[in-house]
Amino acid sequence: MQPLRYLLLQIRHQQDPIRKQELGCFADTIGCNVDCIEPHDLLTERLTPSALIAADAVLIGGSGDYSAAGQSDWLQQTLDDLRWIYTLRKPTFASCWGFQALARAMGGRCIHDPDYAELGTLRLQLTPAGREDPLFGKLDSPFFGQAGHEDHVTELPPGAVLLASSELVKNQAFKFEDAPIYCTQFHPELDRNTFLQRVRAYPQYIERITGATDAEFSRQCTDTPGTRQLLERFARFVSEVR
Repeated sequence: MQPLRYLLLQIRHQQDPIRKQELGCFADTIGCNVDCIEPHDLLTERLTPSALIAADAVLIGGSGDYSAAGQSDWLQQTLDDLRWIYTLRKPTFASCWGFQALARAMGGRCIHDPDYAELGTLRLQLTPAGREDPLFGKLDSPFFGQAGHEDHVTELPPGAVLLASSELVKNQAFKFEDAPIYCTQFHPELDRNTFLQRVRAYPQYIERITGATDAEFSRQCTDTPGTRQLLERFARFVSEVR
């Protein structure tokens, strides 16, 4: 059987060192070769149904400098494009910016609110639906995930099922009832080391959100092997439905 083909939608400028790191993190966590993941730069190229159809599954990660809560022409076009994912019922795993953008594209609400910012290894709880879910139900509750955000989803879109929450932010993970689409505010594709690499690429967030020094912040972060297994289970799911 041919290996699965993934389309990775990225929202990072050309000089961002995390573009390459993000690709490697998804490949490593899924357990595939990086050649099986095709990056697609949403900042310079519109998404098309044909690109989605050619892939077995879609991945969407974070963005260092771009908000899902704005009103720019570029963002509105991107939200329009992301609706094809749902229309085609394409298997998708979206984290961080992808979580926020898909929620907003499908009728939810995402706002910029630093009072609800989170950065670090978060303690998360499964909802009753999360405990019954084939991907999330194998997690402990509480479980832990790496996260960094100042925007957050205040309302889930119609047809979304809440899977996990943190103490500060209720909407931390959801899936759609009638489409194989999973979205997480946290980053299952990151372990402690890659998360710290990611945060140090945008060092302004450590002091702004946590008030800690780099050394203090690093000591507070722990590894999150449980959430990394979400992407492994997602890949097995995609293999079964292909």
